[in-house]
Amino acid sequence: MPNVHQPEFLRIAMWSGPRNISTAMMRSWGNRPDTIVVDEPLYAYYLKATGKDHPMAREIIAAGETDWRKVVTDLTESRHKGPSQISPRKDGSHITPQIFYQKHMTHHLLPEMGRNWLAGLTNCFLIRDPAEVITSYIRKNEDPTLEDVGFVQQAEIFEWERERSGKVPPVIDARDVLQNPERTLRLLCDAVGIEFDRAMLSWPQGLRETDGVWAKHWYGEVAKSTGFEPYRARHSEVPERLRDIEARCRTCYETLYQYRLR
Repeated sequence: MPNVHQPEFLRIAMWSGPRNISTAMMRSWGNRPDTIVVDEPLYAYYLKATGKDHPMAREIIAAGETDWRKVVTDLTESRHKGPSQISPRKDGSHITPQIFYQKHMTHHLLPEMGRNWLAGLTNCFLIRDPAEVITSYIRKNEDPTLEDVGFVQQAEIFEWERERSGKVPPVIDARDVLQNPERTLRLLCDAVGIEFDRAMLSWPQGLRETDGVWAKHWYGEVAKSTGFEPYRARHSEVPERLRDIEARCRTCYETLYQYRLR
């Protein structure tokens, strides 16, 4: 049973870097009847502020909110109870969402946004081995920077939250999730004070209204999925030119890895 009393409305912020299982994790939470999800709500602001040349950048900026203060207000104050977000029960009644799951990329949290507003969220961390992240990332971008892969930012957010709260925030490793989804998700649910729902283990194929506009470019494999894919060990050889970046990422990764739920 959960060891924490569930608040009236729980806002879960899952902080991850790119090339992780973050979209599958969003699918998992989005399949709970008591949960609504949002997909990388800071992305439009990040692209406008940095001028990064990402695929579909203009479309993402046009479709998203580029005032980070408005985004923060939405993430920390809105209740999101619109008709499209109220799930029907089998008996015809409805379930009003009590959990607001936020999929975040750590590198989208730029310095000017500050950190104090994060105190209104239940901050969790999804990590993945940096060699696997980097070798996956370079299939799309051959020359990532340290900032692009998000490990330094993830460690900084983790340390901020740990110092603020006086306790270790929940950390899950992608490999653990794929090797044993039910066990890892049960541990995560317990850590945030809610009951595990078996609906988190599978979901219907296809894209979602809650997916970002970039889904058609990036979410092809996830759209075909109906659950977490089994873990497959990969021989991830990081190119020599990126070894220094990998080493710095690994220091950050190992800091969080020692605290992962297990």
